[in-house]
Amino acid sequence: MVSEFLIKESTNPIASIVDCTYPSLLSNIHDLQYLQEKAILAPTLEIVDAVNEYMLSLLHGEEKIYLSSDSVCKTDVGLDGPEDVYTPDFLNSIKCSGVPNHMIKLKQAAPVMLLRNIDKSLGLCNGTRLMITQLGKHILEAKVISGSNIGEKVFIPRMVITPSDSKLPFKMQRRQFSLAVCFAMTINKSQGQSLSHVGLYLPRPIFSYGQLYVAISRVRNKDGLNILICDKDGLLSKTTSNVVFKEVFQNLK
Repeated sequence: MVSEFLIKESTNPIASIVDCTYPSLLSNIHDLQYLQEKAILAPTLEIVDAVNEYMLSLLHGEEKIYLSSDSVCKTDVGLDGPEDVYTPDFLNSIKCSGVPNHMIKLKQAAPVMLLRNIDKSLGLCNGTRLMITQLGKHILEAKVISGSNIGEKVFIPRMVITPSDSKLPFKMQRRQFSLAVCFAMTINKSQGQSLSHVGLYLPRPIFSYGQLYVAISRVRNKDGLNILICDKDGLLSKTTSNVVFKEVFQNLK
């Protein structure tokens, strides 16, 4: 790993990557371009959630919590005792890629990313980033900060979402706002983003082929890249694994 990009000293890794990627956060939190140009990338949802929760705690204002309504799809009512096996607590605990969590914590000015297409004519597509401007009980007001309609005011309703995760032995429905806080996002979710400042946070090695390349290539200029690597004991490290399938190169001449 090229040392010029590495954060070499830190007593709090999350605070360090935040400070490098989002300098003067509170002074610029209402600047759409400031939010548009920055993101922290990490390999897993668990790491991303930890960073987002920390950053949300830095923002002023009241925090609102939105809980989903989860149920087994009616097409699966023939399951043996679904009301007993698939309890509300169990359904609430399910986390799937591309599906909002049961609990979403939000504050005004927090950046969020849509997880589903809502209205393509308004640019409200999967991956669109927004800044929350008003927190209603049943609807959210936001401004678009990515795509073709930057600055436009939009309204985000709750949606009924069915996870496409084939690992689940049943079909469920989750009624929730189809978004997630996105100060930080997974490397996979960052594909297609072009940013001026990227903080790559690696408290565990990248585990998928090509992910390291995807993460680093999100930043337009090397001066905007900061990388923080931790080993299994939480100590700063200078190296990480780069997953490459060598078989790809065997037939090249």
